[in-house]
Amino acid sequence: MPTFVRSIVALLAGVSLSTIVATTAEAESRVALVVGEGAYANVPALSNPPNDAQDVAQALSALGFKVRLLVDADRAAFEKEVIEFGREAVAADVSLFYYGGHGLQVAGHNYLVPVNASLHHTQDIDSETVHLDAVLDTETGGRGIHMIFLDACRDDPTRNSKTPLGGKGLARVGAKAGLYIVYATQPDNVALDGAGRNSPFADALLHHVADPGLDVESMIIQVRIDVQKVTGDEQVVWDESSRTRQFYFKGDATAKAPPETRLWQVAAAQRDRSLAAIYLDFFPKGPHARDIRELLPSLPEKAAANEEHDDDYWDLAFSFRARSLADVYLQRFPKGTHLDDAKSLLSNLQSAELAASEAPGVCERLATHPSDATPSVAGVDFATLAAHAAQAVEACGVAAHAYPENAHYLALLARATFAAGHEPEAVGLYRKAVEGGDTRAMVSLATLMENGDHVAKDPKGALALYEKAVARDNPDAAINLGFALAQGLGVPKNTQRALALFRKASDLGSARATFNLATMIGQGVGGGKPGDALDLYRKAADLGYPGAYRAAALLQDIGKVVPRNTDVAADELLDCVRADFGDCLSELTGVAQVWTFDTLRAVQSRLKSAGYYDGPIDGKSGPSLAPALQQWRVLGSPKKV
Repeated sequence: MPTFVRSIVALLAGVSLSTIVATTAEAESRVALVVGEGAYANVPALSNPPNDAQDVAQALSALGFKVRLLVDADRAAFEKEVIEFGREAVAADVSLFYYGGHGLQVAGHNYLVPVNASLHHTQDIDSETVHLDAVLDTETGGRGIHMIFLDACRDDPTRNSKTPLGGKGLARVGAKAGLYIVYATQPDNVALDGAGRNSPFADALLHHVADPGLDVESMIIQVRIDVQKVTGDEQVVWDESSRTRQFYFKGDATAKAPPETRLWQVAAAQRDRSLAAIYLDFFPKGPHARDIRELLPSLPEKAAANEEHDDDYWDLAFSFRARSLADVYLQRFPKGTHLDDAKSLLSNLQSAELAASEAPGVCERLATHPSDATPSVAGVDFATLAAHAAQAVEACGVAAHAYPENAHYLALLARATFAAGHEPEAVGLYRKAVEGGDTRAMVSLATLMENGDHVAKDPKGALALYEKAVARDNPDAAINLGFALAQGLGVPKNTQRALALFRKASDLGSARATFNLATMIGQGVGGGKPGDALDLYRKAADLGYPGAYRAAALLQDIGKVVPRNTDVAADELLDCVRADFGDCLSELTGVAQVWTFDTLRAVQSRLKSAGYYDGPIDGKSGPSLAPALQQWRVLGSPKKV
């Protein structure tokens, strides 16, 4: 048995992680009205809003909201619930209104369309729809935080009639005092209904609303990134805020931890073979994959169910929205605290799996580019796609035909066709997807043109496509164009523009761009404040680049770019031990002294305060630190719990 495994088995028997995953503040009153309109009688029906509403209501209920749920409601029922909800919202600490369904704008005002609406003339709007202004007026006031989430930007439902009544999408209204408004797409644009169980917006929201330690605006940034990925940057989530304080759906800033790390910690601490196997399914190349593989042979066939761990398992199932984790929870805790929520979640996930087995879902699963991976769809490398190319071509062909308004399926078909060895046909499909506005197609075609790969070499044309994709907020295009400008490849060298592009890609959620930008600024390239490098390394770590923790620690340990702070360096190093591929742990337990004595003393002090270390505070690295650091890698800091 490897030394690491022996240490974990000895140290973690019976350990509970119930405090690792933060829970919702019980004292805070939360109310929500969730509406999903789909079964329209007089305008085009929508398949997903009822599912979206049911799933969002279930998630909010599990997060401590008192939820009113309306599905396929007529105007009278809709308006009645808005009034009742308004009375609760004024008295609550937090209120949230979610709407999925048809919406339209007229003269800068927005209207939500009930299922019984009959719209033939402009004067019908007042009598047949629910005014968004009425919802805004009802929800404002009181002492609390008030939020409105609008997945209501499907195109004007009367667009095919002789006299279309509305404009494209919804109009920006401006947030009144205390309000936070989130639109599924940018003003005057159209959001997609979605080919699976949920709309792109609802699916992304459901996968991030339970992320611990994210304030609502940071959570929406993650939602925006995922929505742009699955729509080829066609749909950009928009928000407006006049809030004066932060709000966390789950936990607070101290509870932040990557999903991968949370799953690893519970699997290792509870010595659960099922969770370990699920980790490898989700993260076969993850930072803790090697740890899990070393640990697996020592794990019992059945994990002992202990009521103390109920919350740990539920939080994993809820935040990952994975059927396998919901099944494990129900198996371990048949009378668990979260039994009803777990059963509802499992039912929703089973329905989502059925939807994902249809052609669009199969296409996304087999052909999604790794850069476009989301919690719902893991990206696949080219070799993996090539092994399933025929199936991917078939599924993506069906999806592209069924959803011609979503050029992203055409881009996926092009990638699958290229992997199948039909390169000229794939190039033609990429060009069609580019005409449809898909940015993944723009980046892929530009890369082929840049390298002369099965298409005439055309550096200028490639750069023009990158520019077009950058204008539509694609981070990969910004990175590729930035490198070309930084190195003068096919274009005059322009370091300042390159830095601006890397910063744009960073703002769009690229961990790689953020890390590279931090390194450039830290090296004095292109100016910038020295402290920016440290902030950017920390941002890169939050975005999922664990090596950034070490880079941030190094800046603090040396003190050349920023003022020396060995206490902060120690914190960054221990975050690195928890989150990276094991490099920081190996470095701290090796014979060579890489870090300064002061930083190592601070590391030892933190390990001793956590109760993991009883050795001398002598500032020396080496094997004697291994047991404490291994325990830290699983449990993290009790102070953060």
